[in-house]
Amino acid sequence: MSSGGEKKNVVVIGGGVAGSVVAKTLQNEVNVSLIDEKEYYEITWASLRCMVEPEFAKRSVISHSEYLPHAKIIPSAAVDITDTDVLTKQGSRIAYDYLVVATGHTQSGAEVKTEKISQYQAEYEKIKAADSILIVGGGPTGVELAAEIVADFPAKKVTLVHRGSRLLEFIGESASKKALNWLTSKKVEVILEQSVVVNSQSDGVYRTSGGETIVADCYFLCTGTLFGSVWLKETILKDSLDSRGKVMVDSNLRIKGRNNIFAIGDITDVPELKQGYLAQEHAKVVAKNIMSLIKGVDDDHKLAVYKPATKALAIVSLGRKDAVAQFPCLSIAGRVPGMIKSGDLFVGKTRKGLGLQPGV
Repeated sequence: MSSGGEKKNVVVIGGGVAGSVVAKTLQNEVNVSLIDEKEYYEITWASLRCMVEPEFAKRSVISHSEYLPHAKIIPSAAVDITDTDVLTKQGSRIAYDYLVVATGHTQSGAEVKTEKISQYQAEYEKIKAADSILIVGGGPTGVELAAEIVADFPAKKVTLVHRGSRLLEFIGESASKKALNWLTSKKVEVILEQSVVVNSQSDGVYRTSGGETIVADCYFLCTGTLFGSVWLKETILKDSLDSRGKVMVDSNLRIKGRNNIFAIGDITDVPELKQGYLAQEHAKVVAKNIMSLIKGVDDDHKLAVYKPATKALAIVSLGRKDAVAQFPCLSIAGRVPGMIKSGDLFVGKTRKGLGLQPGV
């Protein structure tokens, strides 16, 4: 609170994995306004399970109001930022004393929870009806989707096409090889160093850049999405983006040159892998620093510092029981890493962190 007893206004733009934690942490201490195009927070690393088990989405898609009973939720996109407020697409101006930008990646689709769950049901029906499925992209999304499908529907023909020389290029070669071996053991056809123009197919026949033909009843594009920072080019933060479009932040996760504006999650230039659990750590640091600033801390050396995770740590689930894990010094695959992640995909843990029951 300020010296006069009035609560400060903290605006959080983006209700994803990072923004949700900041808003949840601060809602009882300050006036929190969460600006998000969606009315819900989705545990994104569980989204591929929802495509083969739509009921799972009832736990992984969470209305903001469920965990933010004391915050103001504004279901709209932010379109501009000034020194004092945020302008939403609906025309509202939301004043802030402190601002947190947590817009992650650009996404389109359902804006309400029920619509999102219905989308997963439709994806499930699409997979269930298909005899053959094409997946384009061999990053974590493409690999995990292929694994989810063959784990639940082993009779389906799944082909995965990736333009890179190996799968999961963000982790080590050993882990990448283990993922490839797992997929091929489940009869997934993996085609590397080629691409597919999916909208040029004819009667379910797709052609790769290498001239190969693939027959598939449906396809899923898993090639990633753009960072959600493009809109900042039209705001006071336009000079805070680097050449890649990342937001430049200092060690306290304040946007460089700004004392009361922070950025967290995938949009930042923090030199580390962009992963959900790290974005949550960003959020904890920023929540702590905002409270310190509100309490009058004026020495930057007393603010919490975020130390980038320089060593890769990642777990890619392979169906419901297996996974491949990259630790700093080794990689392992099979049931042991699967026991860590693949059963519940950290959904219960994430819900508990938001103050909710692990189950529905």
